[in-house]
Amino acid sequence: MTSQRTRLRMVERLRTQGIRDEVILGAMGEVPRHIFVDEALASRAYEDIALPLGFGQTISSPYTVARMLELLRGGGADLGKVLEIGTGCGYQAAVLSRLAREVYSIERLAPLLAKARRHLRDARAHNVRVRNADGQ
Repeated sequence: MTSQRTRLRMVERLRTQGIRDEVILGAMGEVPRHIFVDEALASRAYEDIALPLGFGQTISSPYTVARMLELLRGGGADLGKVLEIGTGCGYQAAVLSRLAREVYSIERLAPLLAKARRHLRDARAHNVRVRNADGQ
């Protein structure tokens, strides 16, 4: 349930749901979403649902991530520096790392950010910088 084939099925489902930006679809096909959720939920990682992360937070559904990124790219715009508010588990930042030159992400919950740092390292998202702060 966590194979490349499963990721490709997720990408095909996103296409049928109206996501058209092939660059975003490619990035989402590259990033292993299952490493961003608890091991007990890994088998559900590619379903189009939000999943709990702990601390009262969730990882957004794949469609939500794809649609937000499609709106951000505005029909194919190149992304230089991107600021993400709410790192969460790091999944969206990892996808953004494939689309932007630099990604800066802020998370207010230190334990969640510690997990995100590990996930981002495992996903080889080396152009993502994260910080623990509350936005003030």
